[in-house]
Amino acid sequence: MPTVGRDMTVSANPSAAAPLLVGCAAGFSGDRTDAAGPVVDTLIQRLAAGVPGQRAFLIFETLAERTLALAQLRRRADPDAGYEPLLDAILRPVLARCLAHGIGIVSNFGAANPRGAARRIAAIARERGLPVPRIAVVEGDDLSSRPELLHDALGAQLDGSSIVSANAYLGAQPIADAIRAGAQVVVCGRVSDPSLTVGPALAHFGWAADDWDRLARATMAGHLLECGAQVCGGYFADPGFKDVPVPEAIGFPVAEIDADGNCTIGKADAPGGIVTAATVKEQLLYELHDPAAYFTPDVVADITEAEVAEVGPNRVALTGVRGHVRPEHYKVNVCHEGGWLAEGEISYAGARAEGRARLAADTLRKRLPQLALRADLIGVVSVFGDDAGRTLAATPDGGARDVRLRVAAAHADRATAEQLAREVTALYTCGPAGGGGVRAALTPRLNTLSCLVPQSAIQHRYEIVEGGV
Repeated sequence: MPTVGRDMTVSANPSAAAPLLVGCAAGFSGDRTDAAGPVVDTLIQRLAAGVPGQRAFLIFETLAERTLALAQLRRRADPDAGYEPLLDAILRPVLARCLAHGIGIVSNFGAANPRGAARRIAAIARERGLPVPRIAVVEGDDLSSRPELLHDALGAQLDGSSIVSANAYLGAQPIADAIRAGAQVVVCGRVSDPSLTVGPALAHFGWAADDWDRLARATMAGHLLECGAQVCGGYFADPGFKDVPVPEAIGFPVAEIDADGNCTIGKADAPGGIVTAATVKEQLLYELHDPAAYFTPDVVADITEAEVAEVGPNRVALTGVRGHVRPEHYKVNVCHEGGWLAEGEISYAGARAEGRARLAADTLRKRLPQLALRADLIGVVSVFGDDAGRTLAATPDGGARDVRLRVAAAHADRATAEQLAREVTALYTCGPAGGGGVRAALTPRLNTLSCLVPQSAIQHRYEIVEGGV
């Protein structure tokens, strides 16, 4: 029979001596699929050299704000789909070693179909001749069947919208409960990214659910881990200014968390990447709107008195994080259908190339008055451009000789949006001169709204599914 649990809070000895090891092998859906191997090897080595009672977990963070909506669309087309499409590629190479060495696996790769992911993990184990692990699925984040909550929170903003997905950012408690119940693999949908780390820490150390300082410290450890290679130099690299060795083989991060929640960040034993005070500080502040109040469903973290110190080669300690009572609400992202996005590109090269690209953009605007057209000259005016074209118009022709023109427009009607692709293709012979390399695409557009829903209105739970079913 499945094991089902809900809202279990266990307070064990918060001074347990053995540290917790957590390695991260993915920072988003589509990350490198070969990152887990070196992370698992490093965890195994550290376990062998560690103290009795030490535990290790491997986490994969594979969701972004829009990933769930795309996963929901895949599940609409195929009821067995909707989980992380690279699940086999990231998990198959390391599953046997994780099970053999007692390394727990925690991830949000369940996306829109955690039970589908659990079935696939069980199938991978059988295909590899392994015992099927105890797999827990965490549920409660999907609010797409609770329109009353969404309309209470968003009101008129949702009028007439066709909802694709609606998911609350759950916290660490159901993850911890599942681990305490013996889960070897915990499959989540939408949970807060740091909660993938906080859950194992709660289960391992037995902290109380209101031990705010320890929860905040573990949260910031999770924040350092959640983006994968970023803290190991990936998003840090800037040649000649902030050099990172062997970026094609960056070792992903491994954290050691002590009984008080303080952590030391290192990296897997791989030839590339670096972990320094600078890389840790950059990641610590990444996406942090207020250093005194970083809101998560588990705790409000305060890093205003945090200290970052290099304690060895590729080893950086984080201390001094404080915590405050958790918010009363969950953040919820609602994705709804937003019409169609049409895109087209064409290249111009040689003398007066920029002038020809600008003429092409002007021609398209006049040919398509029914569309609000955005035009960018990639490499000239694009990143700092604006949808209304004011930046492009205000930037003088600089005489660029190698220009890629990109035009885009959004429209509720597919047939109207498709006209952009036809007009860009027509530039081949309708001019200006010398255009080539046309690419055109039409994709359904998803719009996102965010809101807050009371935690008391959402019942999260875990279930250990026997045999992955």
